[in-house]
Amino acid sequence: MACSRIHFNLNLRFPSDAAPIASTCHSPSRLSLSLSHSPLFTTTPKIAYSSAPRRTCGAVCSQMTMEEKPLSENRMLVYVPPHPLIKHWVSVLRNEQTPCPIFRNAMAELGRLLMYEASRDWLPTVSGEIQSPMGVASVEFIDPREPVAVIPILRAGLALAEHASSILPATKTYHLGISRDGETLQPTIYLNKLPGKFPEGSKVFVVDPMLATGGTIVAAVSLLKERGVGNKQIKVISAVSAPPALQKLSEQFPGLHVYTGIIDPEVNEKGLVSHDIKI
Repeated sequence: MACSRIHFNLNLRFPSDAAPIASTCHSPSRLSLSLSHSPLFTTTPKIAYSSAPRRTCGAVCSQMTMEEKPLSENRMLVYVPPHPLIKHWVSVLRNEQTPCPIFRNAMAELGRLLMYEASRDWLPTVSGEIQSPMGVASVEFIDPREPVAVIPILRAGLALAEHASSILPATKTYHLGISRDGETLQPTIYLNKLPGKFPEGSKVFVVDPMLATGGTIVAAVSLLKERGVGNKQIKVISAVSAPPALQKLSEQFPGLHVYTGIIDPEVNEKGLVSHDIKI
């Protein structure tokens, strides 16, 4: 299938007070990005990026130029944390010479870092007092009564979610199996271990290593919506993302947050990112 190419520049100024991230940036940044648009997709991806001291944030929006205004709470946000360890593990994953054991370890470490970033200012806590060796101390714990639901999309999502329980004190894991037809690129659900209904206010991590055309992740988030989970209660964890998937998520699930190791600007005629990882 032929693939047409659309070039455009995104010239953005990054606001220092953009919600929902507190930013102390003192100078504007600019980003020029070339995106590939395949006939498989009916909309042109338009992505605006902003920067914060600890992570990079992108808002999928309908404007090619973002004015210095606070980001809308109903806009889907894409975070690409600029941590050097995240860049390191992404590089290991994309190296075709990486041995399988090291590849799996890199995927697990990347997932650990992304979930750490995604859980910032998001986990429910309880306050109290404890007796320390030096006396009574006021403390704050993660509330064990509200475990985070972790949903790895089989099978590759298992490796990315491997360390979830090591960084999140309270979790529940639900497996979801979705395959993609190589010709039509349409998803098929072959395993669904989700509960019939999630408790009100549940927080959910959906873990899928690669967001390319977006069919799989849209199907997964749709299942969560059917079970009472709101867009703002869901955070997607991904190793590599591409504009077609991000555009679909933005259009269908405003308020969703995506945390990814890198954004690849192109998807080929087979529905794969241009620098595919070995999953």
